[in-house]
Amino acid sequence: MTRIGVIVFPGSNCEYDASLAMTQLGVDVDLVWHSQTDLSGFDGLILPGGFAHGDYLRPGALARFSPVMDAVASFAREGGPVLGICNGFQVLTEAGLLPGALQKNRGLTFISEPTALVVGSTNSVLTWLASPGQELTIPINHFSGAYTCDDLTYEALEANDQVVLRYKDNPNGSRGDIAGVANREGNVVGLMPHPERAMSTLLGSADGRVLLEGFVSAPRRDLRASAANAAAL
Repeated sequence: MTRIGVIVFPGSNCEYDASLAMTQLGVDVDLVWHSQTDLSGFDGLILPGGFAHGDYLRPGALARFSPVMDAVASFAREGGPVLGICNGFQVLTEAGLLPGALQKNRGLTFISEPTALVVGSTNSVLTWLASPGQELTIPINHFSGAYTCDDLTYEALEANDQVVLRYKDNPNGSRGDIAGVANREGNVVGLMPHPERAMSTLLGSADGRVLLEGFVSAPRRDLRASAANAAAL
């Protein structure tokens, strides 16, 4: 992967953190304003943290209607790697690109602290270089970060190996200790913790590197070919 697009909404505030992390991994980065509709030329997309459209209504609910999101959806359907971090995760769930939703933290408190995570699945573009059960220390920074879903969705997530990260000591009330999930194909991933803020032990942890190194080196998945092959069976 050589070129990453970081989607910027009005109210995003972690786009430069994400861009710096990508640059540290030797990847070219472009900031993409939310009104842009052409994402050709990108090898991967990141939706960063922040407060897209001020979190009015609820986090991500307005951002899902930004013009860029149709292009993000098309990019994902074609197998392109898409990563949503914190507010970006919320946007992806609101847009229907990931299952479930994010609600206010247990106790209605804002949480900003290092958090212990456990890799639950390596079947995603974010976690494929990690090991199942590997423990990572990565910070969280959110108020609406508790993952929730109905029983059928939760059963499907478990059955299809879509829970990529879990909290070791659940800080926010997320169902099943879920910190991050992928779509069934594994090319779209969302997580509440911030791996881009865990790139160096000088800042407390370098555990985010294994995730982001995986993301930038993940091969594009030819989902159209897979769908055609399945239909032919």
